[in-house]
Amino acid sequence: MRVVFMGTPDFAVGTLEALIASKHQVVGVVTQPDKPKGRGKAMQFTPVKEVAVAHNIPVYQPIRVRDEAFVEELRNMQPDVIVVVAFGQILSKEILEIPSCGCINVHASLLPKYRGSAPIQWVVIDGEKESGVTTMFMDDGIDTGDMLKKTVVPLSENETGGSLHDKLAIAGAQLLIETLKDAEEGKLVRTKQKDEESNYVKMLDKNLGLIDFSKPAIEIERLIRGLNPWPSAFTGLDGKTLKIWSAKVLNKEAEGEFGEIVEVTKEDIMVKTGNGILQLKEVQLEGKKRMDTGSFLRGYQVTKGTILKK
Repeated sequence: MRVVFMGTPDFAVGTLEALIASKHQVVGVVTQPDKPKGRGKAMQFTPVKEVAVAHNIPVYQPIRVRDEAFVEELRNMQPDVIVVVAFGQILSKEILEIPSCGCINVHASLLPKYRGSAPIQWVVIDGEKESGVTTMFMDDGIDTGDMLKKTVVPLSENETGGSLHDKLAIAGAQLLIETLKDAEEGKLVRTKQKDEESNYVKMLDKNLGLIDFSKPAIEIERLIRGLNPWPSAFTGLDGKTLKIWSAKVLNKEAEGEFGEIVEVTKEDIMVKTGNGILQLKEVQLEGKKRMDTGSFLRGYQVTKGTILKK
C-alpha cells in the first residue's frame, strides 16, 4: 500500500520504522515544524523527521495541514492510506477523504476511554490496571472514529508514564501492521464507539505536578509515577523546588500537618499526607542531580518537622 505517515514525537517513531521495514511504501512523512531547542536555540528536527531523513523519505512540515496548497500536495501523493500517530494537528474532512482506504489512527489507550492528548499518563495517575492501543478509522471528531483493532497492555506495580509510553509504542507499531494486513485482505471489522463510556483527559502541564499533600498518599504516589519523566511531580524544600521521582506508600499515620516531614532516616524521608505516609525514595533538589534519597541525605540536611510546600 502507498502510505503517507503523519506523526511527530518519539511515540510515533516505532510505528514509522515498522512501516518502513514492511512491504508497504511510505511515500511521504508529515510532521510538525522544527522548533528551537536548548540554550543556543538551534532548530531541532522532530523525532519522526529524523527517521524519515535517515531513510530518504520526503518530509513535509506544514504550519497548517488544512491549508489548501498542502491538501493538494497530499492528493498528488495518491496514498492508499494515511496513518496518523500523535501528529499534533486536526485533519480536515478534505484530507480524511483523500486516501482510498481512509485515515487510520494509532491511539495510546483502549478506546472509548481516555480520549485526548495524554492518555498514557492519566492511566497511571488514575490507578488503572491495564491500558493498550486502539487503531481506528478517523472521522472529523477527536478520537471518535470507528475502532478497528485493540491490544491490551497490563500495567506493572511500579509503572511510570515513561515506561508505559515505551510499551505502548511497541504495541502500537505491531498493531498498525496487523491492521493494514486486515485492510488489504478485506477483514477489517469496524466497531462504533460508545460515547457514554468515553472521557477526554486534559493536556499535561507543569502545574499539574504540584503535589497537594492533603490528598491520600496512594494518589500522590500514582501522580509521581504518571508524571515521570515529564512534567514531573514536585513540591518545595527550603525555598527550592524539590522534584519527587519515586515514592512508596506506608499505611500508617502520624501527627503533624499535611506535607510535614515526620521522620528522617539514613535512607528515607517520611511525609504526612491526607491518608497515610509518603516515603520519598528518589528526589532532585533544584540545582542538583536526580538521586536516591539516601544519597541526597548524605549531602543535604533535612530536619524532622519541616513542611514541604511550594
